[in-house]
Amino acid sequence: MPMSSASDLSDDDRPLGASNGATNGRHHPNGNGHVPVQQAPSSSSDDEDMPLSSAPVPPPRMLKRKKPIYAESSSESSEDDTPLASSPAKLATSAAIPMPGAVQATTLPASSAKGKGKAKNNVSKAGVSDDEYGEGDASARKRATSSKPAKKKLKQETATASGSDDDKPTVTKKAPVSRKRKVKVESDADPSIKKPLVKKPRASKVKKEEAASGEEPKKAPKKSRKSKNEEANGSPTKGKGKKKEKKEEEEEEVFRWWDAGAHGDGSVKWQTLEHHGVLFPPPYEPLPANVKMKYNGKDLDLSPAAEEVAGFYAALIESDHAQDATFNKNFFEDWLTVLKTHPPRDGTKVAKFELCDFRPIFEYFEAEKAKKKAMTAQEKKDLKKAKDEQELKYTTCLLDGRKEKIGNFRVEPPGLFRGRGDHPKKGALKYRVGPKDITINIGHGVPIPVPNMPGKWKEVIHDNTVTWLATWTENVNGNHKYVFLAAGSSLKGQSDMLKFEKARELKKHVDRIRQNYNVELKSKVMADRQRATTMYFIDKLALRAGNEKGEDEADTVGCCSLRCQHVTLEAPNFIIFDFLGKDSIRYYNRVPVEPQVFKNIRIFKENKFDSDSLFDRVTTAGLNKHLQSEMKGLTAKVFRTFNASITFQRLLDENTLENATLQEKLNAYNKANREVAILCNHRKTAPKTHEQSMEKVRDKHRGLKYDRMKLRHVLFKMDKEYRKNAEYADDESDIDDDWIVTHEEALKAKEIEKAERKFAKENEKLQEEGKDLLQDSELRERIAEIESEFKALAEERGTQEAELKKERPEDKVVEAISKLTEKIKAFKLQMIDRDEGKEVALGTSKINYLDPRITASWCKIHDVPVEKLFSKTLLVKFPWALEVEEDWKF
Repeated sequence: MPMSSASDLSDDDRPLGASNGATNGRHHPNGNGHVPVQQAPSSSSDDEDMPLSSAPVPPPRMLKRKKPIYAESSSESSEDDTPLASSPAKLATSAAIPMPGAVQATTLPASSAKGKGKAKNNVSKAGVSDDEYGEGDASARKRATSSKPAKKKLKQETATASGSDDDKPTVTKKAPVSRKRKVKVESDADPSIKKPLVKKPRASKVKKEEAASGEEPKKAPKKSRKSKNEEANGSPTKGKGKKKEKKEEEEEEVFRWWDAGAHGDGSVKWQTLEHHGVLFPPPYEPLPANVKMKYNGKDLDLSPAAEEVAGFYAALIESDHAQDATFNKNFFEDWLTVLKTHPPRDGTKVAKFELCDFRPIFEYFEAEKAKKKAMTAQEKKDLKKAKDEQELKYTTCLLDGRKEKIGNFRVEPPGLFRGRGDHPKKGALKYRVGPKDITINIGHGVPIPVPNMPGKWKEVIHDNTVTWLATWTENVNGNHKYVFLAAGSSLKGQSDMLKFEKARELKKHVDRIRQNYNVELKSKVMADRQRATTMYFIDKLALRAGNEKGEDEADTVGCCSLRCQHVTLEAPNFIIFDFLGKDSIRYYNRVPVEPQVFKNIRIFKENKFDSDSLFDRVTTAGLNKHLQSEMKGLTAKVFRTFNASITFQRLLDENTLENATLQEKLNAYNKANREVAILCNHRKTAPKTHEQSMEKVRDKHRGLKYDRMKLRHVLFKMDKEYRKNAEYADDESDIDDDWIVTHEEALKAKEIEKAERKFAKENEKLQEEGKDLLQDSELRERIAEIESEFKALAEERGTQEAELKKERPEDKVVEAISKLTEKIKAFKLQMIDRDEGKEVALGTSKINYLDPRITASWCKIHDVPVEKLFSKTLLVKFPWALEVEEDWKF
């Protein structure tokens, strides 16, 4: 859920001293009677791409520096950590990129939209239209702001540029859709629909033909990659096992804001807005009377309010959080506050955390998890259906008459703050949020939503210059929480496109900006020299700008808030950075710098303590103000996005990938993505089970080699001349006799288990039909046959000859060996890619810093399905980018 917090920084040129106090915590038992050993904190995240701290940071040294200290030479290379320059590409004259073709990602059924209206698209040639919705005249604007636009029948016709009326929006025509024929709607924006996004064919040939004819392109029906007989627009589509469950509905025309020129002008965002508010979590249900935590060995009779908070901690007693002293300290302090208002009903005075035993509650929770896991598939399905029905009305809103999806409509339930990295407030209690805490934003004259729990909204406003639907302030850090539209909505898409276009615009100014700050590196004004040095680091190393932190916040820094202890000089021109960045991720980098930059850092560090600010004359606010003077809208984050995207574009262009396999192309893409993620310090801790999972992958790889070996032996028995062929030489050096025995025993166990399951399923079916059951002797015969087959395999060991259960011609065996060889090569590449990415979070840069049009264009050039690189979430988030031209460059 998006957060927002801001603080004004001082422009004072005086040195800024930073306190470095550490929060001391105590070790406490986690409920099992053992005193835990304090470990490095772990982050809790809903996103697998959330980076985690991978290495400890040494404590700061409080030493007075009279002269710069030079570290000994390090063997670490810095080549991968420095941003790579690229020559500027041609810029589009507008943020509106021509994107022909149909996109199903944001399709919504017409029957489900209130008012059953359709948004009309007006393709803008000038870029950002003054009219947010692409309508040209007053009557068109009136239609756009109506909550119930008139329906328009879809007709197949060809519209020419000369035949279009000025007072009517240009509408993309579709193939005819029969009114009597109901069709299934494919919508990747709907999480309940599991069908993958339809792959769009390459359009270069079609566009050439259309350009030659001089006609406006027709809306040609698209075919999916998986089935050429299924039309992507309007025709029935089939999903695996889901066709009976999906409702047949009429397809509604997609609001293609990127064609309509609706890119926003920074002021009015909408005309009408109607929604149902937010969904509050259910009230707390007390534990059964027989489930009680213990204090000093005796049952503790807690009130529901205190019991709920105790349950928050009990659920975590076997996690890394309960091993953290700061987490335990903050939880216990907040719990004692709750106990003062809601004391135990038996009069017990809770004073020491060490005497608390939360395990009875933990065991109850585990038992409930086991019950839920043991539910039948139908029971789980019914439970999910009931949940979906309860949430349905909160998932969408009406924005200017269009039905659009809402992203985070659920209010966070109360709990314990997990924090990221070494956060000083982890373990603090997050209060339950009610209607009295929430401000609702809706349009004028629409019904005020009714909360799903007792209470009245804090405030109801009608601000059409913002895009949030609801907001409140959480109690732990005082951050503002917002409810926004979903990632695939028009407003979010417009914001993303403008962000990346702003980064592209920087290409026109970056040479001048670099020239300016290089001159100021030698400025006699210390404030200007420091600012130029920070700009050098932000440009070359993609560092975040950084803000000042309070004593109750995590000690993370950015470029402007670096302290002397974070930067070490190493002759002749190396600088070593070592600090905690965003989310308490350690940033360690040894990089060569310009001689003048090296000299500046030496000057900035003179006569300062380790805890003193390195750039004591620079603030983030002042830096961004200067960047605005260099280019309108320029911030440190724009520089970061620019460097990430242009580096990614250059790295992809360096790979020719001629005659490369699909897996080789994917590896090249992921390698470029990794380099950008490292540049942006998007790192994570390797999963604890990584080596274990990699061993399973290696075992599967050896299993493929085993299958190839047996096929080779079959071929050798057919014709011994194949032994002399180098193509069939031994390629199983990592398969020894002991492994083969273990592998075959495991295969036999799987086959027997499979036979037993099949036998049981057949008897269940016979029982339902009222027929005689199969006898146990039938199962024993099947198992005996399996054991006989594997006994034959054991006899083949060492003979380099084998037989198949079912005979196949020689050419079919040769073909099977060839396919397995290719599969083994591809699997090996997957293993390498997986192992190299264990400590790098690829998703963060892909979501926030890499222009998605780079990926879309690259996929078209190299004939790679975009679904291989973009998750379903990203396909919904970036529909505007998927239709980019093949030759598009950042």
